[in-house]
Amino acid sequence: MKKSIVDFLQNTWKHRAHVVMALPAFLILFFIMYVPMAGLVMAFKSFDYTKGIFASPWNGLDNFKFLLASKNTFLSMTKNTIMYYVIFTALGTFLNVVLAIAIDQCVFKKMAKAMQTMMIIPIFISYAAVQFIVYAFISTDTGILNNTFGMNIRFYSTASLWPLILTIVKMWNSVGYGSVLYMSVLSGIDTALYEAAEIDGANKWQRIWNITIPALIPMITVMLLLSVGNIMRSDTGLFYQVTRNSGTLYSTTQVIDSYVLNAIFKNSNFGFVAATSLFQSVVGLLLMLFANGMVKKIAPENALF
Repeated sequence: MKKSIVDFLQNTWKHRAHVVMALPAFLILFFIMYVPMAGLVMAFKSFDYTKGIFASPWNGLDNFKFLLASKNTFLSMTKNTIMYYVIFTALGTFLNVVLAIAIDQCVFKKMAKAMQTMMIIPIFISYAAVQFIVYAFISTDTGILNNTFGMNIRFYSTASLWPLILTIVKMWNSVGYGSVLYMSVLSGIDTALYEAAEIDGANKWQRIWNITIPALIPMITVMLLLSVGNIMRSDTGLFYQVTRNSGTLYSTTQVIDSYVLNAIFKNSNFGFVAATSLFQSVVGLLLMLFANGMVKKIAPENALF
């Protein structure tokens, strides 16, 4: 044991320059990601402002019972959360890959770079601003869609239309930025592979199918594994602000995060918020471990660990 500690200290001193370089990132990760985890104790307490987190009385699983109190609401928002995760992940990954390949294969490189820059811009626009853009298109009286096509659809009262609307908004907002990661992989593919395939008589589609896509599979797998951990989480801005928190749309737009935000505004029950966050994190962790285990059995080289 002592020998191991001595070896560790000697190795740390030997690589002290690297340790100093990594120290700021380690401290940021420690204080921002790990220290706040102590606050999860609120999930099992009846939080009292006058006593603080650790002096507040314990209430066992009451906060979790509050989350499950309304069975229909819990099932509905859980179903919505998982449904949107599947739609956004599947469609987003497909469009990211297609866009990355299209830009990579574009003959006019300067035009491709300009297109890429323009498609990245939406990710930097806050959903607080996006809600006004969406409202300009779909408002009942002055909306562009209703006025252009002579319709009179009350979008903010028709819940069945919002899965499509939210999907379009999400794809517009994220696809351009999401394709950048895949483009970085494409830029690393040896051009000699394409040249050899072309000499062998492979057309462009065959080169994409047999060289480009296989090169992207490891990155696609890693991104999917990382996203599985957030399966129970959603983009609060998208579901709360773009929908304008309209109660008539809750059947198709309320997810766990927007439900929690509403609960905070109504009763400031931070114990309930901590319980919900713990529930989301535990479910996400278990699903990520399961998915990584499956990938490790099928293609070990693509697993996270």
